Amino acid sequence: MTARENAMNIIRFGRPERITSGPPCYTISWLGANHEGFDGKGHDRPVGSWWTDVWGVGWHKEQEGVMAFPRRHPLDEPRKLRSYRWPDPSDERIIGRIYRLREAWAGGDEFLMGSHRDTVWEKAYMLVGMENLMAYFHTEPEFAREVCHRVMDWHLAIARHYLALGVEIVLCSDDLGTQSGPLLGPDVVEEFLVPEYRRLFDLYRSRNVMILFHTCGRIDTVVEPMMRLGVDILNPVQATANDLDAIREKTAGRMCLQGGISSRVVYEGPPERIVREVRKRMWQLGRHGGYFCCPDQGLPYPAEHTAAMHRAIAEYGSYPLAPPEP
Repeated sequence: MTARENAMNIIRFGRPERITSGPPCYTISWLGANHEGFDGKGHDRPVGSWWTDVWGVGWHKEQEGVMAFPRRHPLDEPRKLRSYRWPDPSDERIIGRIYRLREAWAGGDEFLMGSHRDTVWEKAYMLVGMENLMAYFHTEPEFAREVCHRVMDWHLAIARHYLALGVEIVLCSDDLGTQSGPLLGPDVVEEFLVPEYRRLFDLYRSRNVMILFHTCGRIDTVVEPMMRLGVDILNPVQATANDLDAIREKTAGRMCLQGGISSRVVYEGPPERIVREVRKRMWQLGRHGGYFCCPDQGLPYPAEHTAAMHRAIAEYGSYPLAPPEP
Protein backbone atom coordinates (compact mmCIF):
# COMPACT_ATOMS: atom_id res chain seq x y z
CA MET A 1 0.00 0.00 0.00
CA THR A 2 1.05 3.57 -0.54
CA ALA A 3 1.18 5.84 2.49
CA ARG A 4 -2.10 7.46 1.39
CA GLU A 5 -3.84 4.11 0.90
CA ASN A 6 -2.64 2.86 4.27
CA ALA A 7 -3.84 6.07 5.96
CA MET A 8 -7.28 5.80 4.38
CA ASN A 9 -7.57 2.23 5.64
CA ILE A 10 -6.67 3.43 9.13
CA ILE A 11 -9.19 6.28 9.04
CA ARG A 12 -12.00 4.15 7.64
CA PHE A 13 -11.33 1.12 9.87
CA GLY A 14 -10.38 -0.94 6.85
CA ARG A 15 -7.40 -3.26 6.56
CA PRO A 16 -4.25 -1.16 6.96
CA GLU A 17 -0.86 -2.79 6.70
CA ARG A 18 0.73 -0.79 9.47
CA ILE A 19 0.23 1.87 12.11
CA THR A 20 1.87 5.22 11.39
CA SER A 21 2.11 8.49 13.29
CA GLY A 22 -0.41 10.30 11.10
CA PRO A 23 -1.76 10.72 7.59
CA PRO A 24 0.88 12.05 5.20
CA CYS A 25 -0.10 15.70 4.71
CA TYR A 26 1.12 18.91 3.12
CA THR A 27 -0.46 21.81 4.99
CA ILE A 28 -1.49 25.18 3.63
CA SER A 29 -2.69 28.10 5.77
CA TRP A 30 -3.23 31.85 5.71
CA LEU A 31 -1.08 34.56 7.26
CA GLY A 32 -2.28 34.84 10.85
CA ALA A 33 -3.35 31.22 11.25
CA ASN A 34 -0.52 30.87 13.78
CA HIS A 35 -1.05 34.29 15.38
CA GLU A 36 1.31 36.21 13.13
CA GLY A 37 1.10 39.92 12.55
CA PHE A 38 1.11 41.45 9.10
CA ASP A 39 4.91 41.42 9.23
CA GLY A 40 4.76 37.62 9.11
CA LYS A 41 6.28 37.09 12.55
CA GLY A 42 4.63 35.34 15.47
CA HIS A 43 5.79 32.96 18.18
CA ASP A 44 9.30 32.86 16.68
CA ARG A 45 9.98 36.29 18.19
CA PRO A 46 12.42 36.68 21.11
CA VAL A 47 11.30 36.45 24.73
CA GLY A 48 9.76 39.69 25.92
CA SER A 49 8.27 40.57 22.54
CA TRP A 50 4.84 42.12 22.15
CA TRP A 51 2.99 42.08 18.86
CA THR A 52 -0.49 42.44 17.40
CA ASP A 53 -1.84 39.73 15.12
CA VAL A 54 -4.03 40.25 12.05
CA TRP A 55 -7.15 40.09 14.28
CA GLY A 56 -5.95 42.89 16.55
CA VAL A 57 -5.13 40.55 19.45
CA GLY A 58 -2.04 41.58 21.43
CA TRP A 59 0.45 38.82 22.27
CA HIS A 60 3.33 38.65 24.76
CA LYS A 61 6.06 36.03 24.59
CA GLU A 62 7.16 35.25 28.12
CA GLN A 63 9.23 32.05 27.88
CA GLU A 64 11.59 30.55 25.35
CA GLY A 65 10.16 27.54 23.54
CA VAL A 66 6.65 28.23 24.82
CA MET A 67 3.83 29.79 22.83
CA ALA A 68 3.09 33.41 23.71
CA PHE A 69 -0.12 34.37 25.49
CA PRO A 70 -2.90 36.69 24.27
CA ARG A 71 -2.87 39.68 26.62
CA ARG A 72 -4.84 42.38 24.78
CA HIS A 73 -8.36 41.59 23.60
CA PRO A 74 -10.05 43.96 21.12
CA LEU A 75 -13.57 42.72 22.03
CA ASP A 76 -13.24 42.54 25.80
CA GLU A 77 -16.44 44.60 26.14
CA PRO A 78 -19.64 44.00 24.13
CA ARG A 79 -19.90 47.68 23.16
CA LYS A 80 -16.65 47.37 21.18
CA LEU A 81 -18.30 45.01 18.70
CA ARG A 82 -19.93 47.96 16.92
CA SER A 83 -16.60 49.52 15.95
CA TYR A 84 -14.43 46.41 15.60
CA ARG A 85 -12.98 45.91 12.12
CA TRP A 86 -12.97 42.23 11.26
CA PRO A 87 -10.02 41.08 9.14
CA ASP A 88 -10.86 40.72 5.47
CA PRO A 89 -10.65 37.08 4.27
CA SER A 90 -9.99 38.38 0.76
CA ASP A 91 -7.02 40.53 1.85
CA GLU A 92 -4.13 39.49 -0.37
CA ARG A 93 -1.71 39.95 2.50
CA ILE A 94 -3.60 37.25 4.41
CA ILE A 95 -4.70 34.74 1.78
CA GLY A 96 -1.75 35.13 -0.57
CA ARG A 97 0.21 32.65 1.51
CA ILE A 98 -2.43 29.96 0.89
CA TYR A 99 -1.85 30.17 -2.84
CA ARG A 100 1.94 30.43 -2.59
CA LEU A 101 2.07 27.31 -0.43
CA ARG A 102 -0.22 25.46 -2.83
CA GLU A 103 1.98 26.36 -5.79
CA ALA A 104 5.02 25.01 -3.95
CA TRP A 105 3.41 21.62 -3.32
CA ALA A 106 4.96 18.87 -5.38
CA GLY A 107 2.01 16.51 -4.94
CA GLY A 108 2.89 12.86 -4.60
CA ASP A 109 1.83 10.50 -1.82
CA GLU A 110 0.41 13.19 0.47
CA PHE A 111 -2.97 14.68 1.26
CA LEU A 112 -3.40 18.40 0.73
CA MET A 113 -4.51 19.77 4.11
CA GLY A 114 -5.94 23.17 5.03
CA SER A 115 -5.58 24.60 8.53
CA HIS A 116 -8.45 26.10 10.55
CA ARG A 117 -6.58 26.71 13.78
CA ASP A 118 -8.65 28.40 16.53
CA THR A 119 -11.85 27.31 14.83
CA VAL A 120 -14.44 28.93 17.13
CA TRP A 121 -13.85 28.85 20.88
CA GLU A 122 -10.16 29.71 20.88
CA LYS A 123 -10.41 32.55 18.38
CA ALA A 124 -13.43 33.93 20.23
CA TYR A 125 -11.68 33.94 23.60
CA MET A 126 -8.56 35.50 22.10
CA LEU A 127 -10.73 38.34 20.86
CA VAL A 128 -12.81 38.66 24.04
CA GLY A 129 -10.61 37.22 26.80
CA MET A 130 -11.18 33.73 28.17
CA GLU A 131 -12.73 34.65 31.51
CA ASN A 132 -14.77 37.39 29.85
CA LEU A 133 -16.20 35.03 27.27
CA MET A 134 -17.01 32.37 29.84
CA ALA A 135 -19.03 34.98 31.71
CA TYR A 136 -20.62 36.43 28.56
CA PHE A 137 -21.98 33.01 27.57
CA HIS A 138 -24.32 33.55 30.53
CA THR A 139 -24.61 37.34 30.95
CA GLU A 140 -24.38 38.50 27.30
CA PRO A 141 -25.37 35.43 25.27
CA GLU A 142 -26.28 37.34 22.10
CA PHE A 143 -22.89 39.05 22.08
CA ALA A 144 -21.10 35.72 22.62
CA ARG A 145 -23.21 34.09 19.92
CA GLU A 146 -22.46 36.85 17.40
CA VAL A 147 -18.72 36.70 18.04
CA CYS A 148 -18.71 32.93 17.49
CA HIS A 149 -20.84 33.33 14.37
CA ARG A 150 -18.60 36.00 12.88
CA VAL A 151 -15.51 33.92 13.58
CA MET A 152 -17.11 31.05 11.68
CA ASP A 153 -18.05 33.38 8.84
CA TRP A 154 -14.31 33.98 8.50
CA HIS A 155 -13.50 30.26 8.43
CA LEU A 156 -16.19 29.62 5.84
CA ALA A 157 -14.65 32.26 3.60
CA ILE A 158 -11.23 30.62 4.02
CA ALA A 159 -12.79 27.21 3.37
CA ARG A 160 -13.88 28.37 -0.08
CA HIS A 161 -10.26 29.15 -0.93
CA TYR A 162 -9.19 25.73 0.32
CA LEU A 163 -11.89 23.96 -1.64
CA ALA A 164 -10.95 25.82 -4.80
CA LEU A 165 -7.40 24.52 -4.34
CA GLY A 166 -8.52 20.93 -3.79
CA VAL A 167 -7.89 20.22 -0.11
CA GLU A 168 -8.61 16.64 0.89
CA ILE A 169 -8.39 17.02 4.66
CA VAL A 170 -8.69 19.96 7.06
CA LEU A 171 -7.26 20.47 10.52
CA CYS A 172 -9.63 22.20 12.94
CA SER A 173 -8.73 22.94 16.54
CA ASP A 174 -10.20 24.24 19.78
CA ASP A 175 -8.80 23.16 23.13
CA LEU A 176 -11.97 22.30 25.05
CA GLY A 177 -10.50 20.42 27.99
CA THR A 178 -8.17 20.74 30.94
CA GLN A 179 -6.17 17.97 32.52
CA SER A 180 -9.03 17.16 34.91
CA GLY A 181 -12.22 18.13 33.10
CA PRO A 182 -13.89 20.18 30.37
CA LEU A 183 -13.34 23.94 30.09
CA LEU A 184 -16.96 24.49 29.09
CA GLY A 185 -20.13 22.78 30.20
CA PRO A 186 -21.88 20.57 27.63
CA ASP A 187 -24.84 22.98 27.42
CA VAL A 188 -22.54 25.85 26.40
CA VAL A 189 -20.80 23.66 23.83
CA GLU A 190 -24.13 22.55 22.35
CA GLU A 191 -25.64 26.03 22.27
CA PHE A 192 -22.74 28.18 21.11
CA LEU A 193 -20.13 25.96 19.45
CA VAL A 194 -21.84 22.95 17.87
CA PRO A 195 -24.04 25.04 15.50
CA GLU A 196 -20.95 26.86 14.24
CA TYR A 197 -18.90 23.70 13.81
CA ARG A 198 -21.80 22.23 11.86
CA ARG A 199 -21.73 25.09 9.34
CA LEU A 200 -18.09 24.39 8.49
CA PHE A 201 -18.08 20.61 8.79
CA ASP A 202 -21.21 20.17 6.68
CA LEU A 203 -19.61 22.21 3.90
CA TYR A 204 -16.53 20.00 3.90
CA ARG A 205 -18.46 16.77 4.22
CA SER A 206 -20.56 17.75 1.20
CA ARG A 207 -17.28 17.85 -0.76
CA ASN A 208 -15.88 14.61 0.73
CA VAL A 209 -13.16 16.45 2.64
CA MET A 210 -12.00 14.69 5.81
CA ILE A 211 -11.95 16.51 9.15
CA LEU A 212 -9.17 16.18 11.74
CA PHE A 213 -10.13 17.87 15.02
CA HIS A 214 -7.61 18.76 17.72
CA THR A 215 -8.70 19.33 21.31
CA CYS A 216 -6.40 18.95 24.29
CA GLY A 217 -7.28 17.76 27.76
CA ARG A 218 -10.14 15.63 28.98
CA ILE A 219 -12.51 15.09 26.08
CA ASP A 220 -15.13 12.58 27.22
CA THR A 221 -17.92 15.17 27.03
CA VAL A 222 -17.12 16.19 23.45
CA VAL A 223 -16.54 12.77 21.88
CA GLU A 224 -20.20 12.20 21.06
CA PRO A 225 -20.76 15.71 19.61
CA MET A 226 -17.67 15.33 17.42
CA MET A 227 -18.82 11.99 16.08
CA ARG A 228 -22.28 13.44 15.47
CA LEU A 229 -20.71 16.30 13.52
CA GLY A 230 -18.77 13.89 11.32
CA VAL A 231 -15.20 14.31 12.58
CA ASP A 232 -12.96 11.68 11.00
CA ILE A 233 -9.88 11.91 13.24
CA LEU A 234 -9.68 13.11 16.86
CA ASN A 235 -6.35 14.32 18.21
CA PRO A 236 -4.46 14.10 20.63
CA VAL A 237 -6.39 11.94 23.21
CA GLN A 238 -4.12 12.76 26.13
CA ALA A 239 -3.14 9.64 28.04
CA THR A 240 -3.03 11.32 31.47
CA ALA A 241 -6.34 13.18 31.07
CA ASN A 242 -8.63 10.49 29.68
CA ASP A 243 -9.85 6.96 30.18
CA LEU A 244 -8.44 5.70 26.89
CA ASP A 245 -10.27 2.38 27.08
CA ALA A 246 -13.58 4.24 27.37
CA ILE A 247 -12.67 6.64 24.54
CA ARG A 248 -11.78 3.73 22.28
CA GLU A 249 -14.96 1.87 23.15
CA LYS A 250 -17.07 4.91 22.23
CA THR A 251 -15.24 5.61 18.98
CA ALA A 252 -14.51 2.11 17.69
CA GLY A 253 -15.56 1.87 14.07
CA ARG A 254 -16.86 5.46 14.11
CA MET A 255 -13.94 7.86 14.60
CA CYS A 256 -10.20 7.45 14.18
CA LEU A 257 -7.91 8.48 17.04
CA GLN A 258 -4.47 10.09 16.84
CA GLY A 259 -2.08 10.51 19.76
CA GLY A 260 -2.37 8.64 23.05
CA ILE A 261 1.38 8.30 23.71
CA SER A 262 2.17 9.96 27.04
CA SER A 263 4.25 13.06 26.38
CA ARG A 264 5.78 12.65 29.84
CA VAL A 265 7.05 9.19 28.97
CA VAL A 266 8.53 10.38 25.65
CA TYR A 267 10.15 13.36 27.36
CA GLU A 268 11.58 11.52 30.35
CA GLY A 269 12.47 8.17 28.76
CA PRO A 270 14.43 6.00 28.89
CA PRO A 271 14.00 4.39 25.43
CA GLU A 272 12.92 1.05 26.90
CA ARG A 273 10.04 2.73 28.72
CA ILE A 274 9.06 4.55 25.52
CA VAL A 275 8.92 1.25 23.63
CA ARG A 276 6.63 -0.23 26.28
CA GLU A 277 4.36 2.82 26.09
CA VAL A 278 4.15 2.61 22.28
CA ARG A 279 3.29 -1.08 22.31
CA LYS A 280 0.70 -0.57 25.05
CA ARG A 281 -1.11 2.24 23.20
CA MET A 282 -0.99 0.56 19.79
CA TRP A 283 -2.64 -2.52 21.24
CA GLN A 284 -5.10 -0.56 23.39
CA LEU A 285 -6.20 1.90 20.68
CA GLY A 286 -5.22 0.39 17.35
CA ARG A 287 -5.45 -3.37 17.25
CA HIS A 288 -8.68 -3.10 15.23
CA GLY A 289 -7.55 -0.12 13.15
CA GLY A 290 -8.58 3.49 13.45
CA TYR A 291 -5.41 4.71 15.17
CA PHE A 292 -2.40 6.90 14.39
CA CYS A 293 0.32 6.54 17.02
CA CYS A 294 2.10 9.70 18.22
CA PRO A 295 2.69 11.77 21.39
CA ASP A 296 -0.29 13.48 22.98
CA GLN A 297 1.52 16.83 23.00
CA GLY A 298 4.19 18.54 20.93
CA LEU A 299 7.28 19.15 23.08
CA PRO A 300 11.03 19.57 22.47
CA TYR A 301 11.72 15.89 23.08
CA PRO A 302 15.28 14.53 23.24
CA ALA A 303 16.22 13.29 19.80
CA GLU A 304 17.06 9.78 21.03
CA HIS A 305 13.63 9.51 22.65
CA THR A 306 11.84 10.52 19.47
CA ALA A 307 13.95 8.03 17.52
CA ALA A 308 13.09 5.26 19.99
CA MET A 309 9.38 6.01 19.59
CA HIS A 310 9.52 5.90 15.79
CA ARG A 311 11.57 2.70 15.83
CA ALA A 312 8.99 1.07 18.09
CA ILE A 313 6.11 2.11 15.83
CA ALA A 314 7.95 0.72 12.79
CA GLU A 315 8.98 -2.51 14.53
CA TYR A 316 5.73 -3.37 16.31
CA GLY A 317 3.10 -1.53 14.25
CA SER A 318 2.57 -4.03 11.42
CA TYR A 319 -0.76 -5.86 11.31
CA PRO A 320 -1.75 -8.15 12.83
CA LEU A 321 -0.41 -6.59 16.01
CA ALA A 322 1.15 -8.68 18.72
CA PRO A 323 -0.06 -7.92 22.26
CA PRO A 324 2.48 -6.17 24.47
CA GLU A 325 4.36 -8.16 27.06
CA PRO A 326 2.76 -8.09 30.53
